[in-house]
Formats: sequence, C-alpha cells, structure tokens
Amino acid sequence: MNLPAEFITKYQKLLGSEAPAFFAAFDESVEKGFRVNPEKSVTPAMRAKMADPIAYSEIGYYGKVNGNSLEHLAGAVYSQEPSAMTVGEVARPELNERVLDLCAAPGGKTTHLLSYLKQTGLLVTNEINPKRVTALGDNVERYGARNAVIMNETPAHLAKALPQFFDRILVDAPCSGEGMFRKDPDAMQYWSPAYPAECATRQREILTETVKMLRPGGHLIYSTCTFAPEEDEQMIAWLLATYPALALEPIEKSAGMVAAKPEWADNNPELAKAVRLFPHLVRGEGHFIAKLVYRDETKVKPVKVVRDSLTPTQRQLWHQFLTQLQVTNFPELVLQAHGDQLYGLPAMMPVTRRLKVFRPGIQLGTFKKKRFEPSYALALASDDLNLPKLSITATQWAKYVHGETFELTAPATAGFVVLTCAGLPVGFGKVVGRTVKNFFPKGLRFLATTENSTL
Repeated sequence: MNLPAEFITKYQKLLGSEAPAFFAAFDESVEKGFRVNPEKSVTPAMRAKMADPIAYSEIGYYGKVNGNSLEHLAGAVYSQEPSAMTVGEVARPELNERVLDLCAAPGGKTTHLLSYLKQTGLLVTNEINPKRVTALGDNVERYGARNAVIMNETPAHLAKALPQFFDRILVDAPCSGEGMFRKDPDAMQYWSPAYPAECATRQREILTETVKMLRPGGHLIYSTCTFAPEEDEQMIAWLLATYPALALEPIEKSAGMVAAKPEWADNNPELAKAVRLFPHLVRGEGHFIAKLVYRDETKVKPVKVVRDSLTPTQRQLWHQFLTQLQVTNFPELVLQAHGDQLYGLPAMMPVTRRLKVFRPGIQLGTFKKKRFEPSYALALASDDLNLPKLSITATQWAKYVHGETFELTAPATAGFVVLTCAGLPVGFGKVVGRTVKNFFPKGLRFLATTENSTL
C-alpha cells in the first residue's frame, strides 16, 4: 500500500523499531468479523460460522456475513470490524442504565450496547448527519430494540436538553481514520499532516458538551479508529487536565492489546490505563479506547418523562389489535401517536420538545380507518412477546422478501401472524384462508437466491 510519505515519517519516529511491522500490516488482508444478537435464536447457518471466536468478546466472531441473508435481515447477526468490537465490550452497560451513543451511525456500537442492555433502561443513539441517520435507524430496527430512541442532533443541543442525565456515554469520535486505510484506501485522500489536529479540535468541542450530560458516577468511553496521538493520548490528557472530576479506569488488555503511551502526550502515567490496538499486533484494523468515571457530587435535578398521548379511538384500535392476537402481557411502553404512526417509547425517556427526534421509540404500526396495522419493527422485536407466530420454509421466505404472497399446505388461524424462518421473526403476514398476504416493507424487497442470501 502506498501510504502517505508524511504518515510514514511520523510513525517511524513514534514507533521506532516497531514501525516496519506496523507498515507491513497495511499490506495484509482485511480482517472481517460479526457479532451475534444474544436476544435472537442461533440458526444452523450461524452455528457453522461461529468457529473462530474473538477472545475479548463473548458474542463476537471472525468471519464474513452476507447482508442479504435471513440472519442479517432478521437482526440475528451484525457485521463489524473485529477491533471495533472492543469498544462495545469496554462500554458494556449494566441493566436499566440510561446510555447515550453520541456519534452512532451506522449502528455497530449501538447494537452492541443493546445486546447488553437486554431491552431494559434507555439507549439514546444519536447521529448528527441526516444522511447517515437512516442507516442507524435500519440497524436498530433489525436488532429488535424496544428501549432505543434515535436522535439527529448536535452535542450542544443534547447537552442543553439533557444535563447530567446519562449513566454511560460512548463517544466513538469522528477522527482522521488512519485505522481505515487498509479497509478503505480512499480514506488516505482525506489525510494530511494537519488533519489529526483539525479532528482534535472538533473532538474537544464534542467532549466539552459530553461531560455536561454525565451523571455523577457516570462513565465516559472515548474511542477512535486512528493512531494519531493528537486524537488519542493527547485528547485524554486534555480531558484530565480540564475536568478534575474525571478519572481514568483501567481497561483489561488481551489478544495483543497494549497500553496507551503516556510519552505521546504529557507523560501522565495514568494514560497507560487506556488501550491501543495496532494492526500488526491484533487481528483487526486498529482502535484507541479510554474509559473514564465522573467523580462529581452535584445533586441531579429530576426530569420530566414522556407520557401516553393517544386519543380514545387510537387506544381502542390498539387494544382491539392486541385482543385479536390474544396478547395479554405486552411490554410497558409509553404509547404516542405521531400522525397515523404509533410508537412505543421507553418509560425512562425525558420530554425533549426542541430536539430533532428521528425515531422516538419502536414503531409499533399504523392507524388505518377502523383498524390497526402492525409494523415490520414490531415483528422483529417479537422474540420474547407472545404474538401468534407461523413458521415458514426458506422457499416461502424467499417469496416473502420479494413481496409475493404464498400458499400454506395446512390451514392456519386467520389474521396477522409473525412469520418465522429457522426460528427467527422475519415480518408480519396476514392469513386469509390458505394464503399469506405480504407485509414485508416495499423499500426492502429483493430477489432472494441461493447465491445472494446465504449467510
């Protein structure tokens, strides 16, 4: 790989005798990886792929998965670069926490956090770029989350609306992307000797707002996919100097991970508690991660949380739908209608009238004239719900994702059912006689073949 000359000079000075191995790693093959969703069933195809586990992740594996496969579309697997999985493991939230993923698209780290929250607490996942927030929404939906709210906001606006609110905040900061060079050589076109310092300026602005949102005792996890000390050790040194209430916590190092380098910043030995992943030492593209705790004793003010906002007619239609499906223990969500769309919001979510909310919670469905029609998102989130289910074959699944109706070989109960294939919910169908009417979203339909839909 033709690395920029200034990049080579910089890391020859920084890495010394390690530099040749570091540069040689850029000519090696890109490592692929994927995570399994612990809330979903494991199919035989998944089991066959889970032969090479990642040492530092109990749900991560080396290998490549197909984005058109049944397992990916159903949210049972998520493709993610292996070293990036370290971030989710370090940030691993506890049940019922209020968590913020501040720079979240396309959603790899968000879905990792969701795996450990297990439908409890609240995850606010935010992406400032409106062109990227749609992909974030798609991945959260596939993962079947009922405890996530998707924002399209600036850190400053979030900090003003949600001061001292979060137990845990992940900032996977926009950076100079040096760890992307092997995976995406075009990333080198944006690099210059001055670029890391430019990114560092933006990172300090983001972190200034982030600290305002931390609760006393809360955790801040900061990560980048760059090797630049300006954005890594020097950024953490700046945080510690600027905010005395912040303190680093040690990160367990394994599988070739090494301590961050205090000598690349202000020689504060505390910086060694952070971790670096270099591509010549680990099976991955590289990352930097630091975990800090906010030792502040300020009394936190209570917040006003969201409340139901359905009309009597809407509430009646929703309950009629649940009654028809014989559902008696639907999760306790705050129900709100936005136009004709019904959403279920996490009960912990505060009122945010002046923020850009891309998706206020899980989309449950649409109010039609005198009836309620369930959503694709509700089907994907139904693993632990007692909604009526109908198992279909792989051949029927191929027809379903192409938008076709299909016939049953035996009669089934009429009405809406969650269709499952290989034990995974794949969407809603409506049984009329022996025909299953198709409710797979039109914008997602594709022609499934053995070649393009095998995991």
